This record gives sequence, structure tokens and C-alpha cells, in this order.
Amino acid sequence: MTTIAARKAPPRRDAAASRGALLAAAVAEFAAHGFAGARVDRIAQQAGVNKQLVYHHYGSKEDLYRAALESVYADLREQERALSLASLAPVAAMEQLVGFSFDFLSRHPEFIALLTDENRAGGSHLRSSATLRRMHTPLVEMIGRTLRRGVAARLFRGDVDAVQLYISIAGLSYFFFSNNHTLSAIFGKRLDTRAALRERRRHVVEFTLNALRR
Repeated sequence: MTTIAARKAPPRRDAAASRGALLAAAVAEFAAHGFAGARVDRIAQQAGVNKQLVYHHYGSKEDLYRAALESVYADLREQERALSLASLAPVAAMEQLVGFSFDFLSRHPEFIALLTDENRAGGSHLRSSATLRRMHTPLVEMIGRTLRRGVAARLFRGDVDAVQLYISIAGLSYFFFSNNHTLSAIFGKRLDTRAALRERRRHVVEFTLNALRR
């Protein structure tokens, strides 16, 4: 005979849902506290699962941290692919890519926090992830094709390297957001207001396009 307690028992969360909840909680925890300061028990509590499930699904704290890094990069790469740059004229495509890169960092401070922490660790977790290396190849190829189309249309210079361009695009926005508090203090004005963000975004897009033009 089925007891009332058994009938009222909550359904078990499936493995995929548990992994997803753990990953989301891990991104938040590692972004807030870094790898060294993050606690597995807090991640499990936030995800609403038993702490042992962390080790069951991800093996170790280090493996979970690597998975968190891979997940935020995967989200970025997926959104970049959705830009469909090949369907746009070269200048419009590059403007779209640069503007998107700025907007993504503006919307995702956790991405900046994770990258800052990983750089303090010497990039060791990223270096050991073949998944992350594979993610960047299509992006570089996409930038390269856009550059070649611009060169063929006599719009872009022919001496721009796709990897160097990507680093420049990322750096122009990343530095602004990762150092926003100190820059605001140095220059005596808030650089996190909507007006400041619009001004910086416009500058980054125009700066990049001017650097590419013949």
C-alpha cells in the first residue's frame, strides 16, 4: 500500500538538470570568489543538490572550474556564430562583431571575473582544455573570411592578421570593463553609466573600423 509520504515525495531531478544547476551555481561562485576562494558546499547548496553530486558529475573542484570556464566561452561562441557575419557586407559585419563583443562583456560581468581569476592562475585551466581551443578556431576563421571579403572589396587593409584583430577587439572592451572602477577613480567620473557605455561602445567600434580601412 502506497503511503501518503511516498505519494507526496518530490520527483527526482534528472542528471542533466542537476549538471545544469551545478554549472550555473559554479559560474556564480567562481566569479564571486575565484577558484581559491570558492567552496564546493556553497555551490551544491545553491544548486539544491547533495554535495556528493558535484564529485559524481564533475570529478573535482578543478574539473568543475574548467567546466565553468568552458560553459561561459561556449555561450559567447554560440552567440557569435548567430551573428551570421557572412550575410553582411564586410564593414557592417565587422561593426556587428565589435559591437556585440562590447555588449556581451557589458551584460556578463561574471565572464570578466572568471577570466581575471584564470589569468592570475596563469591560464592553467584553459591551457588544459582542448574544448576551449577548438572553440576559437571557427571564430578566427570567421574573422579571417570577413577580412578577406573586405580586402577584395578594397575596403580593408590587406596586412591585418585575424588573431591579432581578435585580441585587439577583445582588449579594447575587456580593459574598459575589468578596470572600470579604477578608471572611474582616476578620471574622476563614473564610467559605468548608460551614457558612458554608449560613448565607449561608439569609440571602440569606430576605432576598430578606422584601423581596418585602407
